[in-house]
Amino acid sequence: MASYTNREGLGFARMLMVLSSASPLFILWAIRGTTGKFISESRFLIVCLILIVVPNAFLVWRVLVARREHDQREIVVGRAEDHRDHLLVYLFAMLLPFYADPLADGRAFAAAITAIAFVVFLFWHLRLHYMNILFAIVGYRVFTIDASAGEENPHGSRSGWVLITKRVNLLPGDKLVGLRVSDTVYLEVESAP
Repeated sequence: MASYTNREGLGFARMLMVLSSASPLFILWAIRGTTGKFISESRFLIVCLILIVVPNAFLVWRVLVARREHDQREIVVGRAEDHRDHLLVYLFAMLLPFYADPLADGRAFAAAITAIAFVVFLFWHLRLHYMNILFAIVGYRVFTIDASAGEENPHGSRSGWVLITKRVNLLPGDKLVGLRVSDTVYLEVESAP
């Protein structure tokens, strides 16, 4: 009996992708600033800018590396599921609870950072690193694709893939080429920036 693991590589890449998905929160925090005296406004702004720029720069870099090294594969759609509803989960889990907190003192700030750490870990652990509102803003859609019969992902799970694409729908039997962003997340080549 074959032993299958659901282990996905590129763990650091997935973590940075989760942090890039939190960018809108850091943008809101940078605009709003902090009212407390426990951290200066300028340091808070610098930290927010780092948390916005570094993960998103890494995501762009990962796509460019995948394109340069032809790190891609052909995917044959068995079944595709649109995950626009995940965007609502993302908004409620990531943005709204943390933006509402005023960060007025050290305890409130520590509680917000701890809560964000929990959400980031859950998004990473549950492989929701593809949930990025910035993709949605520029017209991308996210599909979970189950492989056609007999096909499996050579990079990890027996289940299918997540495809980030500008297509409106995918039909069984569609063939497409995706750049490997992580072991289960692909960006369709025709859609890649």
